[in-house]
Amino acid sequence: MRPYETMIIFDADLDDAAIGAVLDRALGVLESNGGRRGQIDRWGKRTFAYELHHRREGYYIVVEFMAEPAAAAELDRFLFLADEVVRHKIMRLADEAPASRGNSTAPPAAAATVDSAPAPVSEVPAASTPPVTAAATSVPADAG
Repeated sequence: MRPYETMIIFDADLDDAAIGAVLDRALGVLESNGGRRGQIDRWGKRTFAYELHHRREGYYIVVEFMAEPAAAAELDRFLFLADEVVRHKIMRLADEAPASRGNSTAPPAAAATVDSAPAPVSEVPAASTPPVTAAATSVPADAG
């Protein structure tokens, strides 16, 4: 299974019960295809930067889930066909690092200390860089 995140923008004119019903149906499609729901973050109503389908605002919800690509495609199909959804986007998240999953024998990376100062930057002498002249950057008058 792969980690995904989807942002769903619902019609802002819908009440919370209608949004919840469509979200439950979408998660049902996901789970019936072998996916597992994760964190659900309700952002609420937000104003669009530009008009979408003659609407000025939408109700945003972000859902994280684990699924196979076929289940994510079926969720994408469902959200595309749902009349209550103004727009949606499904993104595949980066896989977790093996150390964070607990199946790696490599030791964790050493944390940087607070008192360690950054390494000093060596200064380049001004004479080592060639000066830029107008002749080097000008374009001939008959070019173009």
